[in-house]
Amino acid sequence: MEHQLQDPTLSIPLLQPEALDDAFLEQLRSFEPDLFVIAAYAKLVKQNVLDIPKHGTIGVHPSLLPAYRGASPMQTTLLDGQDITGVSLFMIDEKMDHGPIVAQETVQIGTMNYTQLAKKLAEIGGELVAKTIPGLVDGTIVPQEQDHTKATFTKKFSTDDAFIDIHDIERAHSEGGEIALAIERKIRALNPEPGTWTIAKSICNLHFGQEKRIKLLEADISMEDTLIIKKIHIEGKKPLELHQHIQGIDK
Repeated sequence: MEHQLQDPTLSIPLLQPEALDDAFLEQLRSFEPDLFVIAAYAKLVKQNVLDIPKHGTIGVHPSLLPAYRGASPMQTTLLDGQDITGVSLFMIDEKMDHGPIVAQETVQIGTMNYTQLAKKLAEIGGELVAKTIPGLVDGTIVPQEQDHTKATFTKKFSTDDAFIDIHDIERAHSEGGEIALAIERKIRALNPEPGTWTIAKSICNLHFGQEKRIKLLEADISMEDTLIIKKIHIEGKKPLELHQHIQGIDK
């Protein structure tokens, strides 16, 4: 792969290195950058890269640091049922999501799912970077150390993490309460990846005669605080919109 491509619409160099090797780092230095901005980069950045720009390297992180450091801040925020999240700009150091805070902006989560929240926070993050950089460069914005005693951490979720037992779904429909809330949050948080799923012989008045793997794509909470499954994807079929509660499950 070539190290450098040219964006014909913007006339801005586009660098796509296979490795952060000496040749690539020298290429970065040749630009004499004032600042780096890093977003959606799931690796730790080494100090020899961080030292290149005059004013350091800003990270864009989709949580209110020091909460939800790590690989899955948005998913974990949704799973935890938080009402508020946000975007943090911070000075990147060699530790994960650890450096001093430059700026933060909050957002109400409401009923947003992962895809909606990711889009919202990306928009906010871009705007926040644009209005923050001038103050950081001229010294009117002074980064503030995080309170590391309040740090929480997230993990990458697997397919196994996204499994929901069909009997728990049945309970959530019939009893409601915390189990219904937990399942609804899980479906909002873990789609499209790794994708919530269950195994059942029947679901929502659909009977298969044998166990099928069923993707659980959308859910809601009823006025009675019970679980409503709104959209599923049965293996070998097209996604199906539903407008009713989960009904009896074949044992």
